[in-house]
Amino acid sequence: MPPDCVRGVGTLTRLEPTKEQAAARGAFAVGRDLVLQAGAGTGKTSTLELMAAADTDRRGVYLAFNRAVKEEAAHRFPPRVTCRTGHGLAFGAVGFRYKHRFGGARVPAWKTAELLGLRHSLTVGKVVFEARNLAYITKETVLRFCQSADPHLAEHHVPRQRGAEDPHVHRVLVSTVLPYAQRAWDDVRNPRGDKLRVDHDHYLKVWQLSDPYIPGDYILLDEAQDTNPALEYVLMLQRDHAQLVLVGDSAQQIYSWRGARDIMTGFDGTQLTLTQSFRFGPALAEEANQWLAFTGSPLRLAGHQATATRIARADNPEAVLCRTNVGAMAEALHQLDSGRRVAMAGGGATLRSLAVAARDLKAGKGTRHHELFLFTSWGELQDYAENDPAGADLLPWVDLIDDLGTETVLEAVDRLGDEGACEVTVSTVHKAKGREWSSVRIGEDFTEPEPDALGRPGPIPRGEARLAYVAVTRARHHLDNGSLAWFKSHPQTQAAPKAPEKPSPLGSPLGSPWGSPWGSLGEPPLAD
Repeated sequence: MPPDCVRGVGTLTRLEPTKEQAAARGAFAVGRDLVLQAGAGTGKTSTLELMAAADTDRRGVYLAFNRAVKEEAAHRFPPRVTCRTGHGLAFGAVGFRYKHRFGGARVPAWKTAELLGLRHSLTVGKVVFEARNLAYITKETVLRFCQSADPHLAEHHVPRQRGAEDPHVHRVLVSTVLPYAQRAWDDVRNPRGDKLRVDHDHYLKVWQLSDPYIPGDYILLDEAQDTNPALEYVLMLQRDHAQLVLVGDSAQQIYSWRGARDIMTGFDGTQLTLTQSFRFGPALAEEANQWLAFTGSPLRLAGHQATATRIARADNPEAVLCRTNVGAMAEALHQLDSGRRVAMAGGGATLRSLAVAARDLKAGKGTRHHELFLFTSWGELQDYAENDPAGADLLPWVDLIDDLGTETVLEAVDRLGDEGACEVTVSTVHKAKGREWSSVRIGEDFTEPEPDALGRPGPIPRGEARLAYVAVTRARHHLDNGSLAWFKSHPQTQAAPKAPEKPSPLGSPLGSPWGSPWGSLGEPPLAD
């Protein structure tokens, strides 16, 4: 929270809002739909509180990204603002009917196959899908449908499988899976169904398909740059009776690989910005602005003058942020070998499952891992990772296992502790989203773009720039650039225009000389 704030009971009083925050409060009071592009650490939630505190006549809804944010917001907003998540709204409307189908023992894939009537394997050429694999793919197909805004299950909801990228194989898989996916969906959308466990995305989809009405005079959507399409559909239905305020940072959109999308770009409403960061000082703001230039965003941050943030080597940082799970595992091993007490954000379950899969493949037993089940041996996976473009993201993991062995990795996972009792937290950037630490070092798995045919450094992809921007802005007082240090000498950085010294306090309205203010930010998914 900005330092010039004091909090009262259920509301927030600001001694002196910034010009940008005052402009946002004024635009909100007019009643038009609003997009608020809020850079890292610029106090977006505090600004939303200011809006709500100034409006004493209307009732509103604040939609949070997750339950923890929602619970904190409930203590900060005035009582006339209802704080919920999208799933919370859906549960109150329809989800409670499925409460008896939540939780319980986890159903193994073979049992799911049996319940759905999947009793035979599928063989297409040399590719074999066991019944349990087909059951898992069926469940994933339903999940992808539920996260979409689509009214019906369709071919594009069936996910492509590692080792089965051939178009013919996928077509046969689609024709096999879709009828069972429809059977599964018919079961989970029926409160009296009895075959499958109901998950939260299932009842959210039921709610979306009912074209629901959200009571309230205005809706404040937080983290709008990563919005589930099903929730987006519901929000757009409310525009005939409620003012929509979308707040977030398009440059921090890093969850497109989950199907989320940035609904702020191109939204028909007044577009404003928050550029004064209260998290870090001017030196880090300059660093962030250089990355922002490559995300396609015109947003430029101003650092907090009273906060001194160094950009220098950090030998014992509070957090180390990595691009991938593999990089995080390698970093955790390094920190453990150095004698530090280490935690991994989100725990080590993902890494453990991959290491167990590697151990099983090395033993020639195959694996039930949901991404690797088509491989029958470690050698087959090695060949796929080294020679098939679709498997290139697995190569660092394969190399790590080859270098260290599965037992070393499994032992390291067992040595990890809880964040509250550890000296350093190792995290992927995705898991670090929304968090901050006093000192941060960037891990070793951010690599410089591949050179072109003439040996010149390649261009910086926008998706990578967004990930780097999120990473460097997690620090408050000390940032070690680590494997992003190459950025300073990259030709594109050298040629990039300097950021404006004083960003516009009123942001960028639609139709400004900047044109479409946020550009096209669509990029291929980033593997976490």
